[in-house]
Amino acid sequence: MASSALSLSVHHQPSQFFFPCPQCYTNWKTNSSSLFISDGDKRSVTCFSSKKKIGFMDQILDYIEGGPKLRKWYGAPELLPKDGSLSEEDMSPEEDEVRDAVLVTDGDNEIGQMIILALIIKGTRIKALVKDKRVAMEAFGTYVEPIAGDARDRSLLKKALSGVRAVICPNEGFISNIESWKGLQHVILLSQLSVYRGSSGVQAIVTANARKLAEQDESLVMASGIPYTIIRSGLLVNVPGGNQGFNFKEGCASQGKLSKEDAAFICVEALDTVPQKELIFEVVNGEDKVMDWKECFAALIEKSEL
Repeated sequence: MASSALSLSVHHQPSQFFFPCPQCYTNWKTNSSSLFISDGDKRSVTCFSSKKKIGFMDQILDYIEGGPKLRKWYGAPELLPKDGSLSEEDMSPEEDEVRDAVLVTDGDNEIGQMIILALIIKGTRIKALVKDKRVAMEAFGTYVEPIAGDARDRSLLKKALSGVRAVICPNEGFISNIESWKGLQHVILLSQLSVYRGSSGVQAIVTANARKLAEQDESLVMASGIPYTIIRSGLLVNVPGGNQGFNFKEGCASQGKLSKEDAAFICVEALDTVPQKELIFEVVNGEDKVMDWKECFAALIEKSEL
């Protein structure tokens, strides 16, 4: 397929998360390097459905206007009322609710937002805990049901988990708030516990609280009785995802690094493989290319059962 040569060039800049069109996302899943062209120290993102060139400032605007663009691409309805509120009817839980939603426990977190975007493109029903409902609605439109408030609030948490089949936790500290696991079918936890345990000196002091939360989250998930996947990543870094391989060897996470974009992608792919009981694995960027994530997860589950 011939490219229409839309090139978003970034020189020595942190990874900018962008909103790919459906065609480009499909191309990326088929060939993880299809969106990226390397030229020395220059990285370009090529969109195959665009017909005009845009500059770096337009790239920033694309990020800001990501929500409206997604709504236009997929024909979603307009935003909620200006106050961002839901009607009483929308807020009332149904007695025989259908559990088809995925809850992202931190929609303000950078990786959480990457996860949300990937879920939108997969056509998943999404709920997300956020600080500001209106901001979330402007960013993602009606593709996401944002729930704002304190996650320690029992009534808010009950509402957040209503209709949810799976929970994705992109950072530590949420799991301890869950009092009832009833109805959940899968919990996916992105954990940096291996990184925290491998820290020493000042870094160990700085990450002491995060380590405590991560240990607590992992322990609670393991004791929940719900099928779970714990992804123990290496140090999460701001480098473009989709163009590196992976390393799943035991012990790799304490020393290696993982792109935040790749971490988000792995979390979303894990939804399609629900273990009978558990799956715990380490992952960093490496040399191994993954062509089929279902096969990869199946192999990891088989290895963990040995």
